[in-house]
Amino acid sequence: MGSGEILAILAAAIAAGAINAAVGSGSLITFPTLLAFGIPPVVANVSNNVGLVPGNLSSVFGYREELAGQRGRLVRLGVASCAGALAGAYALLALPPGVFEVIVPALIIIACVLVVLQPRLSAWTERRKGRGERVGPLLFAGVFVAGVYGGYFGAAQGVLVIGLLGVLLTESLQRINAGKNVLVTVVNGSAAVVFVSFAHVDWIAAGLVAAGSTAGGLAGARVGRRLPPSVLRMLVVVIGVIAAVKLIFF
Repeated sequence: MGSGEILAILAAAIAAGAINAAVGSGSLITFPTLLAFGIPPVVANVSNNVGLVPGNLSSVFGYREELAGQRGRLVRLGVASCAGALAGAYALLALPPGVFEVIVPALIIIACVLVVLQPRLSAWTERRKGRGERVGPLLFAGVFVAGVYGGYFGAAQGVLVIGLLGVLLTESLQRINAGKNVLVTVVNGSAAVVFVSFAHVDWIAAGLVAAGSTAGGLAGARVGRRLPPSVLRMLVVVIGVIAAVKLIFF
């Protein structure tokens, strides 16, 4: 791997780490970059997942203030995320390529709609059940499905999780984003265990993605925490739509 390729992967990883911290969908930058340098698709996906885990951890650290009081809920949802990620990682290694590609764009668009409607839907939810902080079967199942998707591919899983949490919990978008970072970290970390154990990892690529995404995650958390809810919501939708278009047409 030449110096130009190394710098390109590092730059892509920094951008991906920042986007993952603020919204999600950073894999739409790093994954195509790895493909562009001749890494086979499954190996690129696996190596990208493993490399993004340190960046996910840095995002969680950057949002640590917004995580106050969410521990119990995130532990319960983390179980669903872990189980889904293991199922998704197994599917990636066992099923033919492209099985999920038909439904993934639709899931992303639905998530974007949920993000746009989040204020009204959260108010409706709060009126019906008081405080929207209970981890019910619908939220648990939704997080599990998002985990399956994240374990299989992972691009835009943050958008899906933000949409789910935004509708089914009565929380500020910043606190939801902090919770999203934790759950995405659980998904990527759980899938990484499977990939390291049973798949081929390009450790040079994974190391570059890890270094860049860690720096980008800290920077993205710093910027994302300062964004007004309306701006953050708009950013979520824009990146989600871009993700869906790329998955449909490219």
